[in-house]
Amino acid sequence: MPNTKSAIRKVKKVKKQTILNKFWKRRYKLSVKKMEELLKRGDKKEILTFYPKFQSELTKASKKGSIKKKSASRKISRISNKIKNLKK
Repeated sequence: MPNTKSAIRKVKKVKKQTILNKFWKRRYKLSVKKMEELLKRGDKKEILTFYPKFQSELTKASKKGSIKKKSASRKISRISNKIKNLKK
């Protein structure tokens, strides 16, 4: 239990940050799952239409700080390589 006023404010701030981090992390995970599922199906047209949105979601999540920037860029890079190697 916080004793000082600043500690009480800090607890409130952490609660808000936790909610936002969960929100962005969930969006990140959902977009990754959707992209992986599209890659399994192999529908190149649908993958290419979703790819910009996928990239945007990952960069937003990294900008907000819920995931690290390098992990987002690594994920984007690996997915783009999978798309490149996909049969035409």
